[in-house]
Amino acid sequence: MSPTPELIANYACHTGENPLWNPLDKRVYWLDIPAGTIFRYNPATGAHEVFYRGDVMGGFTLQTDGSLLLFGVGGAVRRLHQGKVTTLIESLPGEAGNRFNDVMADPAGRVLCGTMFYGEGGHPGNLYLLEKDGTIRTLRENIQLSNGMGFSPDLKSLYHTDTFAGTITRFEYDVASGDIANPQVLVRLAFDRGLPDGLAVDAEGFVWSAMWDGARLVRYDPNGKIEREITFPVKKVSSLTFGGDDFSDMYVTTAGGDDLNKNGELAGALFRLRLGIGGKTEFLSACFI
Repeated sequence: MSPTPELIANYACHTGENPLWNPLDKRVYWLDIPAGTIFRYNPATGAHEVFYRGDVMGGFTLQTDGSLLLFGVGGAVRRLHQGKVTTLIESLPGEAGNRFNDVMADPAGRVLCGTMFYGEGGHPGNLYLLEKDGTIRTLRENIQLSNGMGFSPDLKSLYHTDTFAGTITRFEYDVASGDIANPQVLVRLAFDRGLPDGLAVDAEGFVWSAMWDGARLVRYDPNGKIEREITFPVKKVSSLTFGGDDFSDMYVTTAGGDDLNKNGELAGALFRLRLGIGGKTEFLSACFI
């Protein structure tokens, strides 16, 4: 039997995304993309709240100094620190009509950040690497919809999702340089059971993928074979992260709160799973510090 996801907080997010455990304050943060709103939940007390409201953003990272990097429309990058927002990158060439989507810090404190079409003039996106000094370079071009990423436990592999291609690709990753090489498609999906969205890698090296319009999480072994599936009471399962003191709690975001009749009455809520499977910490970024 599939375990039942536990409802944690229901803000009926249009596009709940980017769940991320903050080891500095032991809370999980997540985002509603079009609302530009970040929420946080304290598992010690059960309390949850709106942490920040601002412009549309596709993702954020936690920084080593406690600030957040916010990745927005047109390639914009901003820093939220002690309630003050500072623009660090106004825009990127060629990203007009696009916005950042999933982003992730790497072991060296850089940020992998992908883009996708967004509104009029949008077009296929790219995967960038934001260096700690604020320079940015392209790692992968012409991505149909850049999405979830994760590292293997040995940090030698990077997994990257292209949603509209229906693929999860594994790259060799050089932590010293941030370069990627030798792409190999791990998973290629038909679209009859949903689209691959957010991604996380557990401590055993298995890859978890959230299925947009698929009402489930899928766990793949390192060879791309399905190990298990967990169903959800909503259609748009968007992303996941591991949290808690021992990283055994899985927090899962969902979307579709703008149409509960179509997507389920709990669409857009944050859920938790406790499966007895350990996760691993996500890295903190250290850019512009």
